[in-house]
Amino acid sequence: MSQSLDVAIVIPTFNEVRNVPVLVARLDAALAGRAWEAIFVDDDSPDGTADAAREIARRDSRVRVIQRIGRRGLSSACIEGMCATAAPLVAVIDGDLQHDETILPAMADALHADASLDVVIGSRFVSGGGTGDWDRDRVAKSAFATKLSRRVLKADLTDPMSGFFMIRTQIVRNLAPHLAAIGFKILLDIMTGAPHPLKFVELPYTFRVRSEGESKLDHVVAMEFLIALYDRMFGRIVPVRFAMFSAIGALGVGVHMAVLTPILLVWGDRAFLLGQVIAAVVAMTVNFFLNNALTYRDRRLTGWRQLLDGWVSFCVVCSVGLVANVGVAGFLHEARDGTWATAALVGVLIGAVWNYALSSRFTWGRY
Repeated sequence: MSQSLDVAIVIPTFNEVRNVPVLVARLDAALAGRAWEAIFVDDDSPDGTADAAREIARRDSRVRVIQRIGRRGLSSACIEGMCATAAPLVAVIDGDLQHDETILPAMADALHADASLDVVIGSRFVSGGGTGDWDRDRVAKSAFATKLSRRVLKADLTDPMSGFFMIRTQIVRNLAPHLAAIGFKILLDIMTGAPHPLKFVELPYTFRVRSEGESKLDHVVAMEFLIALYDRMFGRIVPVRFAMFSAIGALGVGVHMAVLTPILLVWGDRAFLLGQVIAAVVAMTVNFFLNNALTYRDRRLTGWRQLLDGWVSFCVVCSVGLVANVGVAGFLHEARDGTWATAALVGVLIGAVWNYALSSRFTWGRY
């Protein structure tokens, strides 16, 4: 009689084709004697990561693949993978081989030994753990992020930024509808999203050096972390996507005024309407690329064709806002109800309302 499935290992991936067979082999060695499955959740990697995992799955039924089309983001990938298994325990491990898979059995044993325990977390900062070859700058950034995380956490974790943990699957299923799925730290989402504090233990491990692929820890990912913290602290008051769109819109106001001002200084008031149109188009373009990188990162458009189509779509769907912008500003300026700066600002604010509503649906909602 075959063993009942005990633990699932969820591996979110993007461009990790060379690491897939190595990780499967390591899981096979670490989990020998246990009934396990590996679920690769791939965000449609252009390097063929999903195909590499499928090739192994043809020979090994313990390997499964979820290839996501038009959906991106590490946290949401983890949620989909964790909810896709029938195993009572589920772990999350990165596909870059930097987490120590050899402690997975100890994680499972801890959960089996204590029915009240909810989650076991791999920690780099408890006794026996380490950050490997991290430089001083990265250690400082991690310490700062940890300090911020503790402001919203319901637990005193040593490593709240850890992406390596094992949890009871039913807890994830119950929490899934309430998780923000923003950014790259799903553990923070789970720990702060639970209605009651989760009981946890931390096991030490040493972070490894990446040998293949490229690090995903860029400045945009760091921004996503801050966005996730904002969502947990203030998201119920002002939704995070609207807040991001508004912040970028405010920056767009600065761009708009920076373009319009020199036009008026050179050509005077007679160029106001033309300057307003030029400034609006420039600001709209800047807003499009910033929103694509930040506000809609989970739906971001890639490749020159998608970007061009997206930019055109953004301009078209916001045309009503642009007409309102120019029309209202022109009316106020002609009526001399305030300075040209006031007229331009009111026009921008009127157009911003339309921009958010229409672009959410027709620019980033199509993919």
